[in-house]
Amino acid sequence: MVKAAVLGASGGIGQPLSLLLKTSPLVDTLALYDVVNTPGVAADLSHISSVAKTTGYLPENDGLKEALTGADIVVIPAGIPRKPGMTRDDLFKINASIVRDLVKGIAEHCPKAFVLIISNPVNSTVPIAAEVLKEANVFDPKRLFGVTTLDVVRAETFTQEFSGQKDPSTVQIPVVGGHSGETIVPLFSKATPAFQVPEDKYEALVKRVQFGGDEVVTAKNGAGSATLSMAYAGFRFAVSVIKASKGETGIVEPTFVYLPGVIGGAEIAEATGLEFFSTLVELGKNGAEKAINILEGVTEKEKQLLKACTEGLKGNIEKGVDFIKNPPPK
Repeated sequence: MVKAAVLGASGGIGQPLSLLLKTSPLVDTLALYDVVNTPGVAADLSHISSVAKTTGYLPENDGLKEALTGADIVVIPAGIPRKPGMTRDDLFKINASIVRDLVKGIAEHCPKAFVLIISNPVNSTVPIAAEVLKEANVFDPKRLFGVTTLDVVRAETFTQEFSGQKDPSTVQIPVVGGHSGETIVPLFSKATPAFQVPEDKYEALVKRVQFGGDEVVTAKNGAGSATLSMAYAGFRFAVSVIKASKGETGIVEPTFVYLPGVIGGAEIAEATGLEFFSTLVELGKNGAEKAINILEGVTEKEKQLLKACTEGLKGNIEKGVDFIKNPPPK
């Protein structure tokens, strides 16, 4: 029996993500939580003829506790998009606080659950979650993941003309680093099956993978961001985690993890100088079984991308850790 909880289930990512999880035969119980509208979302989804029994909770009446108790996997797309007049720092403080409080609930009510963080900025919110779980003495690095799958999905999609695959998802393209702008590093040289990106297309292609979110915001005239593709990516990663937890072997996914706590991670931490990094991770019954170092043998161009990535990522990680260790005044 698998109980999945979605925190932030009424939002632009949360609703389609919840829909996808409801349709999955791998999920037996689906608990939805948000500050508004969740009972309505749950009622709507509960009419779908699939396995998962669906319930929706609001903050009152111990809603968060009810949603989380007994959960095996928790996916967190909660947060707000940036609004006009709001600085990135304003946005960070709000979303950081939301993630902090939700993870406190996880630490109390389902400390053994797999925790999948979608809430932006992932480069900082995952370190925030780690610090909260550490403070509660329930931190298991193998069970905390930053969802970077959308970067992989974009890399697969945007390179279809070069890979020649009818189904672009059949190509594995490692995307490492972080989950924003220049911290996103697609390693096209490590693609399987291999293909060549023309020299004159390379730079624009990298930028498109790194800043694909801007493309969607522009197309939506500033009225929204990448919600549907993010929901798909979050679902795809959640399914991999569930399958691995049920004993399926050979599942490897790029994800943002705490390197010192995962077998093989120390080598990558030494190479990058970072404690958190998105890399290929072999998933198993207990979560992140092994971090795979694919940084050796990359091209000179990829080395330059990695240099810019590690510089930016270091500050993002520190910002998240500092948010918990030195909380901003309320």
